[in-house]
Amino acid sequence: MKKNVIVSLADANYFPLLNELVDSIKRFEESKNVAICILDAGLENEQIEKLSKKVDEIKPAEWDIEVPGYKVKGKEWLKSQVSRAFLPKYFPSYEKYLWIDCDAWVNDWNSVDLYFKACNNGKLGITQTIGPGYKITSKVNWLFGKLALIKSQNFKHAVKSKIGYADARKLAFAPHINIGVFSLEKNSNGWSVWQNNLSKTLKAGNIFGSEGLAINMSVYIDDLETEFLPLNCNWITSNMLPKYDEKHSIFVEPYLPNYKIGIMHLAAGIWKDGRDMRVDKSVKIEIETLDKKKILKSLRYNI
Repeated sequence: MKKNVIVSLADANYFPLLNELVDSIKRFEESKNVAICILDAGLENEQIEKLSKKVDEIKPAEWDIEVPGYKVKGKEWLKSQVSRAFLPKYFPSYEKYLWIDCDAWVNDWNSVDLYFKACNNGKLGITQTIGPGYKITSKVNWLFGKLALIKSQNFKHAVKSKIGYADARKLAFAPHINIGVFSLEKNSNGWSVWQNNLSKTLKAGNIFGSEGLAINMSVYIDDLETEFLPLNCNWITSNMLPKYDEKHSIFVEPYLPNYKIGIMHLAAGIWKDGRDMRVDKSVKIEIETLDKKKILKSLRYNI
């Protein structure tokens, strides 16, 4: 019986990305000991049939916390903003859960091992979006050259979700935590803490981003015990582009010692001429190699 599971979710539009994620996992020999489970947020029958040959379980995602219909507006994929906080309910047979967004893929298995190790003893395994080379952590608007209006992602979402200014200020300059990749044990109290905060953020705020705000609240306000993993474990390409190691045919961090990217995450998309690489396979961008060459490359898996 497999004890650890990797879970993701997609609708029909993002199926190609989900399929690439699954393929990126299964190419590693170590994946034979890890289950892969999928939450269906609007996949087509043909897509489900194709996936079922590769993964262990597929179950329909639900609105685990009631959300007003006018906020949904037919966007069933928004269930990912709720259902990922309830993974043990959907797939109860496993001991450890690693969530990976469908617009991400596994470049190096070491990161998978780190996430499963990070969530030992009930801790949350996750990555902050800050690291070497980041030139800004929060946006502000300056008034009269000395008064600042805070525009950080955490603060903006917190205010809109009406969680209170005292708590919003605690989040204002905390390094943002991206919820696109995380790990938790089945019996961790992190699930209930997160679910409680998610219920709060969904009441007034937008559905999109609510789960991220809730996990930031859980860590920075409720002091959920957390194991912070390196940036290469959830490399968000829209924040900083990787470099490419032509000798070993692998993406690496752009700064020394050029560690391998563990999980490549195309959150927010990579755009060129108005086209998003996540939905257009033909999009390629200029990437620098370790030998300082410029090459055109896609950041999607196996392209």
